[in-house]
This record gives sequence, C-alpha cells and structure tokens, in this order.
Amino acid sequence: MMIKNNNITFYIMLALAMTFWGSSWVSAKVMADYISAGELVVYRYFITTITMIPVLVYYKNSFKISKKNVLKAILGSLFLFAYSIFFFYGTKYGTAGAGGAFVTTLAPIVVFILLVIFFGKKVFKKDLIALLLGAVGVLTILNIWQFSADDILTTANAFFVMAAVSWPFLTITTSKATGIKPLVFSFYMYLFITIISFITIPFDSGNIFNFDNFGGIFWLNLIVISVFSTTFATSIYFVAITRLGTQQASAFIFLVPFNVILLSYIFLDEPIYLTTIIGTILTITAVAILNNLQWKKIFKIKTK
Repeated sequence: MMIKNNNITFYIMLALAMTFWGSSWVSAKVMADYISAGELVVYRYFITTITMIPVLVYYKNSFKISKKNVLKAILGSLFLFAYSIFFFYGTKYGTAGAGGAFVTTLAPIVVFILLVIFFGKKVFKKDLIALLLGAVGVLTILNIWQFSADDILTTANAFFVMAAVSWPFLTITTSKATGIKPLVFSFYMYLFITIISFITIPFDSGNIFNFDNFGGIFWLNLIVISVFSTTFATSIYFVAITRLGTQQASAFIFLVPFNVILLSYIFLDEPIYLTTIIGTILTITAVAILNNLQWKKIFKIKTK
C-alpha cells in the first residue's frame, strides 16, 4: 500500500490543530476551578479576536462584511455562546475525555438530522444504517448498557447533550454565509460573542491579573484555549481546506475525540473506559458513512 502525499506539512499541521482542538476540553476543565463559564467566554474570545487580526492581515483577507453576513455572524455568535456555556459546565461537572468524545461525535450526526428535517436532505438506506450505528455508539459512550439511571441521568450528560445539539445550529448558520472568507466570518463571530458576553455576564471571580489567585496554570490554559485551540487550529483548518479540499481536511476532525480522551488521561488523570473507545469508533464510523467519506480517495491510497 502506498500513500501519495505532496502536502505532508499540511497533514502535520492539521494533526497538530486537531490536537489543540482536543486540548480545549482539558483546559476548560482546569479553568473551571478559577472562573465562571461566562467569564471564560469573554476572556477566550477577546484574546482570539485580537490574535485573529494578524492572521487575516497575513493572508490578505478583507475585513469587509455585508449586512446579511453581519446578521448571520451575530446569530452564529449566539449559538457559539450557548455551546460554550454548555461545553464549560459539562466539563466542570463531568469528565473532559468522555464528554469531548460524546459531543464531537454526536454533533455531526445532529447536523445530518437537522438537514433532513429543515432542508429536505435525501436519506438513503446507508444513512439509516449509519444513524442506527451512531445511536448505538452514543449510548455506548454514555455507558447506558449498565442500565444505571444515576450514571446516565447526570448534570454533566445533560450539558453535553445540549452542547452537541447547539453546535450543529452554529455549523449550519456558518455554512449559509456567502461571499465572505470563512476566517473573516469567524473573526466577526468571535468579535460579536466577545461584545455580547461582556455586556451580559457578571464578573465575580476577581482580577485575573492578580497572580496570587490566577497563576501560571490559569494563564497557560487560557492561552492554549484562546490562541492555540481557537486562533491557530481554526486558521490551519480553513487554510488546509483551500489547499487540500474540504473532504480531505475534514477527515482529520476524526482525530479530535481520540485526542480529547488521550489528553484527559495524560493531564487530568481521567480513566479511559473501553465503552468510551468503542462508542467513539462506532459514532465516527457513522459520521464517515453519512458524509460519504472514501478514505482511499481522500488520502490517495493505492494498492500495489
């Protein structure tokens, strides 16, 4: 078997970007000991907005945005705000590893279902099989086969479900933005979510520049979740789409749930359950089927 690859640098950068996307769950779990969900949203996206500016300048992207796209960016920022709150509280009350695997694999399935319901997407037999497979995978991640209500009906799982449902609305809203670069649209979403959250949330945790209370661990995780998990990873992903194509770049997203599980094990000492691994594999397979991913074509695999 031979893999033809003239874009090894982009593959490495994409893999690194997916690692940082996964690390956001770990950082959120750590930061839950310092600040509230709303405060994290403000600080994270303020830093992201500032650090996105040199990226847009470097790639010579225009900051112009139409009125229609402004409205879509505001709507997208509201969905992003909701997702961020659910994401934060889910990691606060639950495990980052299982939660990250659950949300990142369930969200694409919810996207497909919403496209069927609201946009008339056709459903084929293989899609029904994939949805069934995805359902089994999600239930396995939740460890429902133990039939323990105390383990299933938890506060964390409720937040993870809401996060998985809110993210697809953001995805669909973003996809409807036309005549604008994805990076530019993302910049305005980050700007609007910063403004909205700054106006609406109370700041009760104190001055983050007080290093007696907010030390190196806090600032390291804030930089990771803002600059590396958001600015860097998002920029690399969108640039890779233009270089490699949507399907090839999107295939790397399947690394995220496994990265979350592994990083949570390394940095948070969270156990890795067999049910989480099996459920993640099942749901990833389901998403691959729903998106008609053909791995041989994506990575140009040829068998000698």
